[in-house]
Amino acid sequence: MPFLTNPVVACKPDGVSFQLVEHARYRGKVDDWTIPAGFGTDFATIPAVVSWAIPKLGAYTQAAIAHDYFCAAGILFGEISARDTDAVFRRIMRELGVDAVTRWLVWTGVRWGALFNPIRRPEWWKDAPAVLFLSLLAAPVIVPASLLAVGGRLVLRAASAISRLFRR
Repeated sequence: MPFLTNPVVACKPDGVSFQLVEHARYRGKVDDWTIPAGFGTDFATIPAVVSWAIPKLGAYTQAAIAHDYFCAAGILFGEISARDTDAVFRRIMRELGVDAVTRWLVWTGVRWGALFNPIRRPEWWKDAPAVLFLSLLAAPVIVPASLLAVGGRLVLRAASAISRLFRR
């Protein structure tokens, strides 16, 4: 296991973000990082439209906490480059036993996220061919199912709004 200590988290009062209660220590073949107690995480930041395929929590949760740390502090303090942040995320997922399809889908998603984040954007173009290839490969499955999921959510919201009207 790549983590010497399991991250222990507590929910913050807002109900959607979490904080490490104790430090979490990761040790790979060459890397050794400590994520300090008190660090805040939201686990995997998954857009709602694809949460049916990749949930917020999973076998990759520890990797997501490390990735949040790298994005929030590691890059800023020069511990890791912006591009390596996402590559290490994928590597930690592999070390945790996350299947290849999930690893590459999540990596593709975080690389797309990096494109729109000025701090994480440097050298994005180096991964652009792989990101575009994997996106096109996944699109025939992800896009139709996501449209169906969005349609279902819209129907549920409409039904909820209608039921509120009748309660009044």
